[in-house]
Amino acid sequence: MNLKHLEHLLAVADTGSFSRAAEQQHLTQSALSRSIQTLEDDLGARLIDRTGKRNELTPLGQAVAVRARRMVFEAAELRRSAELLKQGDLGTIRIGLGSGPGAMLMTPFLIHMARYHPGVHVSMSPGATELQLMQLRQRSLDALVIDVRRIAPAPDLTIEIIGELRTGFVCRTGHPLLKTGKPMFFDDILRYPLASVPLSAEIAHILVNLFGLRADPQQAVSLRCDDITSLIETVKASDAIYLGILAAARTGIEAGQLAELVTEPALTSGARFAFVTLVRRTEAPSMGLFRQFVAERLRD
Repeated sequence: MNLKHLEHLLAVADTGSFSRAAEQQHLTQSALSRSIQTLEDDLGARLIDRTGKRNELTPLGQAVAVRARRMVFEAAELRRSAELLKQGDLGTIRIGLGSGPGAMLMTPFLIHMARYHPGVHVSMSPGATELQLMQLRQRSLDALVIDVRRIAPAPDLTIEIIGELRTGFVCRTGHPLLKTGKPMFFDDILRYPLASVPLSAEIAHILVNLFGLRADPQQAVSLRCDDITSLIETVKASDAIYLGILAAARTGIEAGQLAELVTEPALTSGARFAFVTLVRRTEAPSMGLFRQFVAERLRD
C-alpha cells in the first residue's frame, strides 16, 4: 500500500467512474484498476462494488477513504512545507476573489506587489464562488476573499470574518434623479436600469423586506454581472443605477463622477466579507502580506 493507491481510490470515490478517475490521474483505465486491485489485495477485502456502470464504495471502502483523505492531505502539506523552506523567500500566493473584493483589491494589490515585493509570484482569480471553492479544495488556490453570505460553513473550511461594507445605490452626477434633492423611493429607481452583481438569497430577503416584492433582484435587476468595475463604468456612461458596496464606487464619487442616491427607507445593510482557507492548510509567508493589505483596504 502507498499514497498513490489511496489517491486512486479517492479519485474513483469522487468521480464515481473508473474512466473519469483514470483521466483525472493521467493513467490508463487498466493501470488504475490494477492499482485499486493491489490496494484491495493488501487489505484483504473489496473496497469498490462494480455493478454495471456504477462504482460505489463498500462500507470498508468508505472507512478507508475517510482515513485516506487525511493521509493524502497531510502528505501534500509536508511536501508544501518542504518546498516553502527550499524557496528561502516569501513563496507564491494564489487568491480567489469575489466580485466586491475583486473590484477593491485586485489591481491595487498587483501594483503593491510589483512595487514592493517583485520576487513574489502572485495569481489573483475573480470568478464564481462555487468554482473557487472547488479550486480551493483542489489546492490550486490558497485562499478566497468572498461575501460570507455566498458560502455555507463546512468542516474543511476556515472562515474568518473580515468586516462589513455599507451597500447603497449610486448613479452618475448628472442623473435626473439627483435634480429633486429628495430621498428616492424604490419605484423611482425602477424607472431606470438597475445594475448589480448576483445577490445572495439573504440579501434578496433584506431588499424585499425593506422595499417590498418589487425589490426582488430577480425582477428588479436588469444589468447583472460579476465584474463590479464594468457595472460602475456602465453607470458612469448611462442612466443605469448601481446597487452594491459603496466602497467600490469611492474613486468615482471622490472624482465627482458618481453620487450616492439616498432612499426612503434607507438601505442600512452591508456586505460581510470573509477570508476562507482550508483547515490545517500550510500558509506561505506571502499570505501575511495579503492579509495585511486586505485589512487596510477592504473597508468603508
